[in-house]
Amino acid sequence: MLGLLGGAFDPPHDGHVALARAALERFPLERLVVLVVAAPGHKPVETPAEDRLALARIAFAGLPRTKVVQDGHAYTVDLLGDCPLLDGDDDTVFLVGADEFADFLAWRQPDEILRLVRLAVATRPGYPWERLEPVLARLERRDRVEFFPMPAVPASSTEIRGRLRRGEPVDGMVPGEVVRELRRRGLYGGV
Repeated sequence: MLGLLGGAFDPPHDGHVALARAALERFPLERLVVLVVAAPGHKPVETPAEDRLALARIAFAGLPRTKVVQDGHAYTVDLLGDCPLLDGDDDTVFLVGADEFADFLAWRQPDEILRLVRLAVATRPGYPWERLEPVLARLERRDRVEFFPMPAVPASSTEIRGRLRRGEPVDGMVPGEVVRELRRRGLYGGV
C-alpha cells in the first residue's frame, strides 16, 4: 500500500509529522511519499520550493519507509491523473487532515480524486464532526473516505510563520532540526 501526503509545508511542523506517523501506524503502508507542492494552485506560499523541500526532508527524516519529493502539479487531481497506475487503486491512500477535508469540496474535482485514490482523513480529538459530515454527504464516492485518529498537535503553518516573524518561540510546534535549518537559511524573518 502506498500513502501520499501532499502540501505546501510552509514550514513543515509537528502536526504534519504526527499525521504521517499516525498513518504509518494505522495503514499497512509499504511507502509514504510526502509531496512538497512547488506552486499550490489554491494558496500562495512565502518560501521557495527548494527551501520547503529541504525543510520537509529534515522534518520527516525520522519516519520509516518515508520519502520526501517535490511535486510540480498545482492541483492534487492533476498529480493523480498523471499516474495511470493509480486509477481506482485501493492500494493507494491520499492523506489529509480534518481541516483539509472540511474544505475538500472546494478542491479541483474532488469526486475525480476519489475515483483515483482512497482518501484517509486524520481526525484529532475534539475536532467537530459537524464540519465533516456535510462534506462526506455531498461526495459521490463517500465509501472511498476513511477516517483515522491522530493526536492533537497545536500547530499551523500560518501561526508558526507569524510567531517566527515576531521572534516568539515555536517549541513544541516545529521539529528542533527544522528550527535550526530555518535559522541557518534565514527564513520567515524572525528566527
